Amino acid sequence: MTTNTPKAVIVIFGATGDLANRKLYPSIYRLYRNGKLSDNFAVVGVARRPLTNDQFRDNVKESISHFDDPNIDPDSFANHFHYNPFDVQDLTHYQELNKFLQTLDEEYQTEGNRLFYLAMAPNFFGTIAANLKSEGLTATEGWTRLVIEKPFGHNYESAEVLNNQIREAFTEDQIYRIDHYLGKEMVQNIEVIRFANAIFEPLWNNQHISNIQITSSEVLGVEDRGRYYESSGALRDMVQNHMLQMLALLAMEPPIKLTPDEIRSEKVKVLRAVKPMEVEDVDNYFVRGQYDKGIVEGEEKPAYREGNSVDENSNTETFVAGKLLIDNFRWAGVPFYIRTGKRMKKKSTEIVIQFKDLPMNLYYDKGDNIHPNLLVIHIQPHEGITLHLNAKKGDYGTTSTPIKLNYNNNSNDKMNTPEAYEVLLHDCMRGDSTNFTHWDEVALSWKFVDIISKAWGNKSADQFPNYESGTNGPKESDALLQEDGFHWWAVTPEED
Repeated sequence: MTTNTPKAVIVIFGATGDLANRKLYPSIYRLYRNGKLSDNFAVVGVARRPLTNDQFRDNVKESISHFDDPNIDPDSFANHFHYNPFDVQDLTHYQELNKFLQTLDEEYQTEGNRLFYLAMAPNFFGTIAANLKSEGLTATEGWTRLVIEKPFGHNYESAEVLNNQIREAFTEDQIYRIDHYLGKEMVQNIEVIRFANAIFEPLWNNQHISNIQITSSEVLGVEDRGRYYESSGALRDMVQNHMLQMLALLAMEPPIKLTPDEIRSEKVKVLRAVKPMEVEDVDNYFVRGQYDKGIVEGEEKPAYREGNSVDENSNTETFVAGKLLIDNFRWAGVPFYIRTGKRMKKKSTEIVIQFKDLPMNLYYDKGDNIHPNLLVIHIQPHEGITLHLNAKKGDYGTTSTPIKLNYNNNSNDKMNTPEAYEVLLHDCMRGDSTNFTHWDEVALSWKFVDIISKAWGNKSADQFPNYESGTNGPKESDALLQEDGFHWWAVTPEED
C-alpha cells in the first residue's frame, strides 16, 4: 500500500460525461485541497469530443466552481488536466497516449503510476482493457490499476465474459470495481458499529434479532435515463450491487484481520449462504412494481411509461422488494427484507435492525403494544445512528414509553466530510481494495439475481403500473412482511 499522498497519472475514459463532471473532478479537487493528493499528479481526459486543452480545463473549473476556496488557484489546479480526443477502437490513439503519459510521468515525477478510470459505456470495457495492454500502456515501472463503473455485465454470463476479457490485461488485484455505496460514510460505519461495540456484536444473531430491513428509496423518477433503465430496471440497477453489498456487510462474520482479502472472504461466505430460489418460487419472496403518475412534493409527475425512450407497454420494474434468508448458524430463521424504488414518498437509504421482544415485559399496561428495540443506520440523505429504547413515562404509573438515542452526522462539518467518490479514488490510488467488489462477489450476486430476472422475464406483470408516484410502493410489498408478522419501519429522523 502506498502513502497517503500518492503520485499518479489518472486517465479518465469518458472525460466529458456527467459522472466525470459531477463526481470525479470535484473529488480530485477535494483530495488535492485536503492534502491527500500532492502536486505530483496529472489527469488525462479521454473522449470522442474534439476539445482543446483550454476548453477541457474550463469544464473542470466549472465543475469545481462551487468550492470557491481562496487557498487554491483554480487555474493552477486545472493545469494538471490535459485532454486527448480519442477513438477507443483505434490502436494508434493508444500508442500516442502512451507516449504522452511517458512525458507526464517525467514532468510530474509520478514514477510510472497509472490509474485508468472507465467512466463510459460498459460495452467498451473489454476493448479498452485489451488495447491498453497490447499497446504497452500497462508496462510501466510503477503500479497500474483499472477502475470500472457499474453495470458489470447484465447477467452472470455477460459478466463472466467481460471479466475474462479484462483479466487478460489486468490481474484481479489491479481491478477496482466501484460500488459508490461502499464509499458512503455510514455504510463504512456498519463494520465499526458491529465490531467495535460490545453491546451489539454479542446480540448480532438469530437469538436476539427478529428481522433486518434495508431500504433505498428515491423521489426522482427515471428522468432522461429511460433507454438505460429499460434494459436494467431496479433489480439490476440496485439489488445486484448496492443492496446485496449492504446485506453482506450486515451479515458477515468478524474477519480475522481488517484486510481486503479477509473482509472479502467473509462477505463472499454470506453471499454463498443466501438461500437460493427456484424460478417458480420467486413470487413468494420478491415483489416488483412500476410507478404510475402521482403527486411528489406537491407536483404531479408522469408515469414511468410516459417517460422518454420508454416502451408504452413496458414490463420494466422501478421498484423491488424482497425477503432473503441466510442459511448459516448465525442467521438461520432471520428474514432480511430489502426494498428499493423510484418516485417514492421520500428519498431515504437506511437500515433497520429490529431486536426480538422480551418473553415477558412488566412495564406496559394490558392491551398496549411495547415498542421493539431498533437500531437504525441512516445512510442518506441523513447520516447517523438512532437507537430506540423504552423508558419510564413521566407520570405516576409504571408503563414505558419509547425514547431515542441519536447520533446525527449531518451536524458535523460537512465541508470536511469526504464524499463517496473521493474516498474510493483515494483508496484506489493507495492500493486499498477493501471497499471495492471482488469478482467472486459480483458472480454470486448475478447468479442470485438472474433467477429473479428469469422468473419475471417469463411472464408479464399482472398489473403495471401498480403504485402511484409519491407513495411507498405497491401494497404487495407490505404484505410480504405482514405474512411474517412484521411491517416496514419509517424511521428517518424527521419521522421518528
